[in-house]
Amino acid sequence: MRIKSFIPLLSLLSLLLLPSLVSAETGVPAFTVTTDAQGNQDYTLTMQILMLMTGLTLLPAALIGMTAFLRIIVVLALLRLALGTQQTPSNQVLIGLALFLTLFIMSPVLDKIYSKAVEPYLEEQIKFKEAVEVGSKPLHQFMVEQTRESDLGMFAEMAGIELIDPETVPFKVLIPAYMTSELKTAFQIGFMIFIPFLIIDLVVATLLMAMGMMMLSPMIISMPFKIMLFVLIDGWALIMGTLANSFVVAGGP
Repeated sequence: MRIKSFIPLLSLLSLLLLPSLVSAETGVPAFTVTTDAQGNQDYTLTMQILMLMTGLTLLPAALIGMTAFLRIIVVLALLRLALGTQQTPSNQVLIGLALFLTLFIMSPVLDKIYSKAVEPYLEEQIKFKEAVEVGSKPLHQFMVEQTRESDLGMFAEMAGIELIDPETVPFKVLIPAYMTSELKTAFQIGFMIFIPFLIIDLVVATLLMAMGMMMLSPMIISMPFKIMLFVLIDGWALIMGTLANSFVVAGGP
């Protein structure tokens, strides 16, 4: 048991010592910062890789808080609750559907990031810091377009920042405002989804009470009717189309 407890510690030490070992073999310092005549700083490849690996640990949080994923997964969860199908579709199916729909919606933004930041950086036309700044602009614009001004104003006021132009608001203010606005929009869409299914539940419950079948759960009777209605109106296509059209994605270069 003691040997197993030391495994994570040894792994951490090996990661910390790896840059020094690479530096000893190549004769080049692992972590260096170069400043050019204009004052721009550039980092060594080892430091860039370390920053990239650190950023990958934040990828799930960024996926939830900075893309279309949040609104989509909340709406799909509310839809399943309205249908009353318990765990069908399963969480894995909903997450997979939300991921691919997010990729579809975010594709114009991702194309801009790749063409303006990733591709020039790989071709060594721009520095790493400049690539990060340029690549964050399309994502920043996407988030601003989906965020309510009231939410932006609230978080800007709490941060002590004067909100003059939403395009210049920092990410530390934009991200919580964006998530708050997305939750509001998702619950508004979910409310509209609930109304027809709620009417079916009320009608079935009233009929069962009129027939004196109060011991029978209305959910058992209403669920097949709700599924049949959802299939007849091509519900999945309507939900996916509504979610995709609910996002404002600016076109053009």
